[in-house]
Amino acid sequence: MTAPQVAFIEGIALWSPAWPGWDAAAPALRGEGVPSGAPPHAPARAAPAGLPANERRRAPDSVLVALQVAEQAVAMSGRAAAGLASVFTSAHGDLPIVDALARTLAGDPRLLSPTRFHHSVHNAPSGYWAMASGSHAAGTALAAFDHSFGAGLLEALVQVTSDGQPVLLAGCDTEARGPLASVNTSRGLLGAALVLAPHAGATSRFALGWDVAAAAPPASPARDGPFAEAPAANALADALPLFAALARGGAATLALRCGPGTALRLTLQPCVPSG
Repeated sequence: MTAPQVAFIEGIALWSPAWPGWDAAAPALRGEGVPSGAPPHAPARAAPAGLPANERRRAPDSVLVALQVAEQAVAMSGRAAAGLASVFTSAHGDLPIVDALARTLAGDPRLLSPTRFHHSVHNAPSGYWAMASGSHAAGTALAAFDHSFGAGLLEALVQVTSDGQPVLLAGCDTEARGPLASVNTSRGLLGAALVLAPHAGATSRFALGWDVAAAAPPASPARDGPFAEAPAANALADALPLFAALARGGAATLALRCGPGTALRLTLQPCVPSG
């Protein structure tokens, strides 16, 4: 790109078992000495309000967390969910479901569950979101292995810039289970979401300048300091430096991996509330 583009962040959400929402995550990411472990009375699982109770009971964690952060980010933005285009990103999809399917196929394929099969499909959270939100807007689901959050953010930013419309970005990755854990390093459960808009508005929180450069990618987040209580080994953990910068609330410059040897360069500038 010849010059940085600019989008505006209107909604922010982060969810893990220790941080069940942005109000819990932001102080921890600022290093404010939040006690370890989940807050008292924290829900055992994410519980997106848009899914009927029966669907919530059947849905796997990947769907629940992706929809939870999507709902929270949209609520913060003040926009109608049904009108937002969306980008859902995940490095691996739901690894516990994949492990369960593989075990069933190896043991007795006749017991294979159609419900578990459709939960294993990589775009399952995107499909559930369309149903829960009533959205008929464009939806994208992508994976880019270790660069999945950065690639998802790049896709969302390109759509915002080219289409001139706001976009929801949501990501979730799960823990590798069973034999998969010997070849896959993703641990814990983590979801993150942003609502991005092409123009500044009443709910704009940050101006986000961005461009792409052929540059060495930044190191993975350390498993200490503000990331100690986060699943820093989760496949979505490359999102954490950006969300830590958002939690601090000031101007910042950083880079996210979005492909091998390619970095998405970002500049954050807080928006001054109007009036």
